[in-house]
Amino acid sequence: MKLSILTATYNRAKYLPKLYESIKSNLKYNIIPEWIIIDDGSTDDTKKIVQNFINDNQFEIKYQYQENAGKMKAINEAVNLATGELIIDCDSDNCFLEDSFKNIEENAKLLLENSNLYGLVFLQKDGNGKISGKEFPNKEITTMFDLYFKEDIQGEKVIVYNSKIRKMFSHELENNEKFITEARMYHKMDEKYKLLTINLPIEQGEYLEDGYSKNINNIFKNCPYGYYMYFKEILGKNMRGVKFKKRIYAIKHFILFGYLVNNKFDIKCIRDKFNKFLYTILYLPGIYKSKKFKDKNN
Repeated sequence: MKLSILTATYNRAKYLPKLYESIKSNLKYNIIPEWIIIDDGSTDDTKKIVQNFINDNQFEIKYQYQENAGKMKAINEAVNLATGELIIDCDSDNCFLEDSFKNIEENAKLLLENSNLYGLVFLQKDGNGKISGKEFPNKEITTMFDLYFKEDIQGEKVIVYNSKIRKMFSHELENNEKFITEARMYHKMDEKYKLLTINLPIEQGEYLEDGYSKNINNIFKNCPYGYYMYFKEILGKNMRGVKFKKRIYAIKHFILFGYLVNNKFDIKCIRDKFNKFLYTILYLPGIYKSKKFKDKNN
């Protein structure tokens, strides 16, 4: 069984050897890895380091350079290059655990033989070796939307995709922006397919000072159009069962990004009557906070 590992990287040459070694440590299992590295305009020794990996000839590695266009375009290109039955994203500051491929192998049949599933969703460990956020309450068929907005499952998670279905979707960017949350694509996939939760960790992540997680305000400021569409799409969904705090979260951010893209009061796209009420009463205080956010981050 072949697993396509997708990594978008930008000036992370010194972190890639750890990921490379973690893939090598999993070669004892019946998973054939294909590592696809899209170099998003790096100016460090990334190309040289990757060439050393290729020369080591331990497993298949595909390297492609692109002018800096952002992580999401890089991943879109990596998906096009993938030839495995399975696809997984692994950031350049992440690595696989010792038994990751074993856990993937033992559950892959459940994914590939069920045409209603687009992926298996596993846990991720943080830099301290602890599970990121919450574990899944049980093994269940669900969606990423329901996990986050209805079950309140927090923290980083890792999806192993059925390649045939994953190739039908891509990260949609707006207004020439370079980034959008992966969740926008997840929610599109959720509309037609589902996920199976697996309560096992398969990746460990480090959170770097220049990483997306630690620079979220800059991302919000630089990519408001994509996030505006993301929250607009959320509020256009059937919100029955969504936790109250998640409704507030979505509405507050819809107001923020509406302000940042110069869209005024917009209630027509909101499907749920209760959310329309919440949007109306939160709008003015939300605009006030949005102005403060914009002034602070200019």
